[in-house]
Amino acid sequence: MLPPSWTPPSTPAFAPTPDPLTPARDITHEHFHAGDQIVVLKGVAGSELWGDAMRVVAPSWHTPTDEDGWRLRNADGGAQTYITAHPRYLVHLSGNCPDCLIYLRAMADHLLPKFTGHDDAVIDCGWYTTTALGQLVHIADARGGR
Repeated sequence: MLPPSWTPPSTPAFAPTPDPLTPARDITHEHFHAGDQIVVLKGVAGSELWGDAMRVVAPSWHTPTDEDGWRLRNADGGAQTYITAHPRYLVHLSGNCPDCLIYLRAMADHLLPKFTGHDDAVIDCGWYTTTALGQLVHIADARGGR
């Protein structure tokens, strides 16, 4: 369902698409464990959801949300091999997690109809930024000036 982790070389210019699901997602720190393979959904590639695949490494405080987070490692490297993220941003890559499957389905139902007709496009919906501290922050969690 999800393409491999990669950053598209040229993402078409689309306005950020609202994400009403992730900010309200009720997933605790205990839902994930060191070693889990996860994905952070970022948009749509063709007719499927797209995101960055990573591995959960260790517990870490997520300063932007003042909550327990996870240190993640991107095996593909990139500008930052390690980042810290809040658990509600993460989705298990294995297909045997009911909570994550429900979230994936809801995200697909929400996003895919918005991008019909863009079958060959890779669309980053603009939900995330990485802070100077290497912490992934959803736009709904961003604090002004911090």
